[in-house]
Amino acid sequence: MASAPQYRAEPPERLVRHVSAHGDPGRAWLAGLSGLVEGLLRRWALIPERVHAPGGRTSVLVLVRQEDGTPAALKVAYEPERIAAEQRALEHWNGVGAVRLLRADAASGALLLERLQADVSLRSLAEAKAQLEAAATLQRLWTAPPAGHPLPTVAEHTGRLAERLRALRAEPYAELVDAALDRREALLGDRAAAGPDVLLHGDYHQGHVLAAERMPWLAVGPRPLVGERAYDLAWPARDRVDTLVAAPGAAAATRRRLTKLADALDVDRDRLRDWTLFRCVATGVTALTRGDRNGGELHLEYAGWL
Repeated sequence: MASAPQYRAEPPERLVRHVSAHGDPGRAWLAGLSGLVEGLLRRWALIPERVHAPGGRTSVLVLVRQEDGTPAALKVAYEPERIAAEQRALEHWNGVGAVRLLRADAASGALLLERLQADVSLRSLAEAKAQLEAAATLQRLWTAPPAGHPLPTVAEHTGRLAERLRALRAEPYAELVDAALDRREALLGDRAAAGPDVLLHGDYHQGHVLAAERMPWLAVGPRPLVGERAYDLAWPARDRVDTLVAAPGAAAATRRRLTKLADALDVDRDRLRDWTLFRCVATGVTALTRGDRNGGELHLEYAGWL
């Protein structure tokens, strides 16, 4: 195939909103996105079908067909360094528990992935069934890290989050921020209780587990880290938090969920609770500073129950 049809689709609104917040660099990337995608379509002999919406906050996903007609998905991200890390993790998993990587151009922030059912995630299932499937898929991803890996560790990543929390510490959540920072220090100080380091998904939740053909469910969108398993379980612990906080006895239900997840995956419950608290506080405070009052308060209320 000599050339591919022109890519004329507008980027999803969510992508435009979040990348534009990065200022001139973000706006420049958005302005050049169509040309970047068109170049990849030509180079990899892809035929575009449609852009998946609403899509991600920092990447566009174009559903395509390869030259032989096989469906695939072209992901192009604003932050190439994250794509490079995602590429390393997907190559290591090699399709076991995660979407299969077909091609990559890390310098362009581009990955060609096997086509999954982008509109069908674990969130389409009832809560109990979704949690079971999420746990089973996550277990497949927890493997020994790639030899000589250059991936960030949990300690390094959360160190940057901790610096941000200290800078944003303010009432009325200062006490909760202090608790989150203290628990992180305690967690990192007790390496014996953490268990062996494994390759982590890093951003694992039900929305990042999609229906597939060769396996029922596969994970997508990793932000891989190397560290203890309890860190990766924090987001499954607070999945569907908006529904959880609106239900009667939400605090007790939260504690039962933590216990159930910890027991199912043989993770220390207290460490899972403490990592969940830290990550929820970091997310909540960051959301508040960006003007997302509902999202921020939701995560901080949840953290207050832990």
